[in-house]
Amino acid sequence: MLFTIRDDHKSHLSILFDKPINVLQDFCRLTSEYLAKGSNPKLYVAAAQKLEVEPQNILDAVEAIVYILLESSKLKLNELDFRDSIVTAGFTDEQQAVLYALYDSKRKQLNEMIVSQTFNILHFKDLEWRFETQVASRSLVNQLIPQITMKLSLTDDKNDENILLQCDPNNLLHMTEVLETALQEVNSQDIRRIQRKLTLKTNLEKNNDE
Repeated sequence: MLFTIRDDHKSHLSILFDKPINVLQDFCRLTSEYLAKGSNPKLYVAAAQKLEVEPQNILDAVEAIVYILLESSKLKLNELDFRDSIVTAGFTDEQQAVLYALYDSKRKQLNEMIVSQTFNILHFKDLEWRFETQVASRSLVNQLIPQITMKLSLTDDKNDENILLQCDPNNLLHMTEVLETALQEVNSQDIRRIQRKLTLKTNLEKNNDE
């Protein structure tokens, strides 16, 4: 199975077609950096100066290569189908070999990114709360039972979901401590890796919309 490279991606890649093979190899390194850490404008400025183009041209070409890699990974292309898919863009045989080597070396990472893109995770939208206290009842004249009622609104940017929660102050304090612990873990390596993947997904969706 083959895929067709969009005309705008072909246009972005055209700055590579007549360049020496070492230029494409440099772009493969930029692409690897993009996959691992996201966009790095400083690297694009340096590459743009060498090729006498704008930094945005470098970023566009890198994202076009990322698109090729992801589409190839989705279809699980072998070398022959990969080459047949990109030959229409204008790459030489030698350039095709370099790009396939990059694709082959990044298969596992690309598959992980594709899997991460299939999940639509709900995230926080709004919170409403009310504090209530029962001070007495027929059976107990003197008592104090505080309770917090909360309506938590979540969204995946397409659909909203409301969750009603009730708890006493002690449980609310425990939830607060758990959430604070989670916030402290935001800087862990695993969370940073997920954030990079989400950033990559957003950039690719924006590029595809354009």
